[in-house]
Amino acid sequence: MDFGFSEDQLLLQSTVRDFLQAECTAEWVRSGWETETGRDPVFWKKLAELGIPGLLVPERHGGLGMDDVDLVLLMEEVGRVGLAEPLVPTVQGVGILRGLEDAAPAAEWLPRVAEGDAILTVGVMGNGFVPDAHVADLLLIHDDGALLSVPRDAIRADPVASGDGSQRLFEVSFSRADAGVLAQGERARALVAEALDRGALCCAAQALGVADQLIRMAAEYASQREQFGVAIGTFQAVKHMLAEVKVALEYARSHVYRAAYSVAHAAPARAADASMAKLAACEAASTAAKVSLQVHGAIGYTYEQDVHVWMKRAWSLERACGDSVFHRARLCDAVIDGKSPAESFGYSPPAGLG
Repeated sequence: MDFGFSEDQLLLQSTVRDFLQAECTAEWVRSGWETETGRDPVFWKKLAELGIPGLLVPERHGGLGMDDVDLVLLMEEVGRVGLAEPLVPTVQGVGILRGLEDAAPAAEWLPRVAEGDAILTVGVMGNGFVPDAHVADLLLIHDDGALLSVPRDAIRADPVASGDGSQRLFEVSFSRADAGVLAQGERARALVAEALDRGALCCAAQALGVADQLIRMAAEYASQREQFGVAIGTFQAVKHMLAEVKVALEYARSHVYRAAYSVAHAAPARAADASMAKLAACEAASTAAKVSLQVHGAIGYTYEQDVHVWMKRAWSLERACGDSVFHRARLCDAVIDGKSPAESFGYSPPAGLG
């Protein structure tokens, strides 16, 4: 059995990496913090031309018709550059609509997502915040046992402060009279549970990229910064710190890739694999943030130093699509109590860092 990625998958990853490194610089990310929406519709169109928002959209609806194994490599590149465009909620929404292809909203919205003409987001009323509700053209909301579709002009979105300037979170309210019912009961619950697992996977993959970038920045600084006449990267303590976080990153990578397969194939252990991936990857990113800050020393605390861009992203990813408490509880149910992690969905995690 071949556990590696195909040549086409790696080529797509390389193409996306080259594009993002050229277009999504740290300066560009920072510039979005000061804008009203924090989002760039022109850049979203460029992402659509690469096929990223529509990667999971079936070919008959104009998408690439790929799966989460293809997606995971691209999400890693998104984290590596600190991109904050609403890819995760849109991918979650595509997954829900793809599961309802016999419904009219799927035929209407999936082609629009593939063309770059629509942004989606997903939320659970009464539990946490809804990301990017201010720019989403369609909101898919789980409320009182029903999965609802709500157009942007039918909602009230109140912004919530976030520790990461790139994250835009909202408390959402709307009238049920303005919403369409996509699914109810167990079917609705299953679709939202799958969206949660897919979102956790995407956050975990981004955390890999964030951790890798933080390690790279720390290693570069350690090779340039001198103390006692030598580069601090020659100090054994610095070497050990960087080596240990690199080991944690590679350990997490195997969990993330396994989760990608489980989500793509609806494996019985999907929820447990997604939770394990998110825990391992976000812990690696959090450790990388601490180590990178320590290696940079006092300069790492300054606003002008870019290290905090990825540090804040590591922290916000840890809270998105279920924090560590939520995912550890799911794993405990699976391992200790013998429950399916899906049975733990009664607690709806916060959508982001408030």
